[in-house]
Amino acid sequence: MPKTYRNLWPQLVSFENLWLAYLAARRGKRSRRGVASYDFDAELRLLRLQERLESGTYAPGGYRTFVIREWKRRVISAAPFEDRIVHHALCRVIEPIWEARFIHDSYACRRGKGTLAALYRAQHFARGHRHVLPIDIRAFFPSMDHAILMGALRRHLGDTRVIDLCTAILAGGEDVFAEEPGPGLFPGDDLFALTRPRGLPIGNLTSQFWANVFLHPLDLYIKQDLRCRAYLRYCDDLLLFADDKRELQANLIAIRDRLAAMRLAIHEDRAQVSPVATGFSFVGWRVFPDRLRLRRRNVVRFWRRYRQRIEAYAAGGIDVDRLHATVMGWVGFTRHGSTIGLRRAVLRQPIRRTPRG
Repeated sequence: MPKTYRNLWPQLVSFENLWLAYLAARRGKRSRRGVASYDFDAELRLLRLQERLESGTYAPGGYRTFVIREWKRRVISAAPFEDRIVHHALCRVIEPIWEARFIHDSYACRRGKGTLAALYRAQHFARGHRHVLPIDIRAFFPSMDHAILMGALRRHLGDTRVIDLCTAILAGGEDVFAEEPGPGLFPGDDLFALTRPRGLPIGNLTSQFWANVFLHPLDLYIKQDLRCRAYLRYCDDLLLFADDKRELQANLIAIRDRLAAMRLAIHEDRAQVSPVATGFSFVGWRVFPDRLRLRRRNVVRFWRRYRQRIEAYAAGGIDVDRLHATVMGWVGFTRHGSTIGLRRAVLRQPIRRTPRG
């Protein structure tokens, strides 16, 4: 039987936990209007939030939703600042429970992990194996089934008030994906399955953590049942490595079926076994056993932002320090790969400031 954790609620609603959650939620965002107004009387507001949580009268607010289009359409949802404090307070209490259980090679939204660690691990596996199988889950965040997620949370959370808070946060985001196309029907479904609550707002801290909770059983299945030792995952991007091409093809069939049981589907056209020597795409890079190349879409994305910064500087809208920070941030990111010639070509754009008046 899995270990369950009880009596978590007093720790979650303690003023110390709410204060630390508040500090984490405002980090890097103090200039925003909602955060700045909260700062004026933060202690009083946190005490009121604590009272509402303890009395059971807390309810999540509405999301501010917007769409970004960078190669593909994404619906981003921003919760009110006070709700983000609650998200941090919740994750501070329950995240350690799963962190001790997650596999080593899960890299998204985990302390000490991240895209760079995932990139190097993928190249490490590529150097020791002949073939790779990339798997990308289709519309992962909009498709995550609430009932399946709550079942995973209840396996280790025995505190009903914490479960009720998780349920309230999930229910508060249901409208975000009401108009979004769902994953469709799966074997054994009837038409009522189309109305199953689903979807996690991409902007929430809880969503990033719950994504790892949701896919943790899949990680264990691949590592333990399929015995794939060379496997890693960054959010909904999976990589499996092996010397035997047929082994990976058999794993693909098994993983497809396993995901269907979780009410998820994959991008079939991207799930193709290929030699690692030809390279494969992962976390914005083209990975080869002996080198790393930045993907074209990332170069184009920076080029557009760089041109905007140059125009803003020329018009006097930003100072040279901000322009320099943009350049150095990109240079720091790209220097992990074979990009010397690329950096020279991109940064060759002349910078001239138009004199005012």
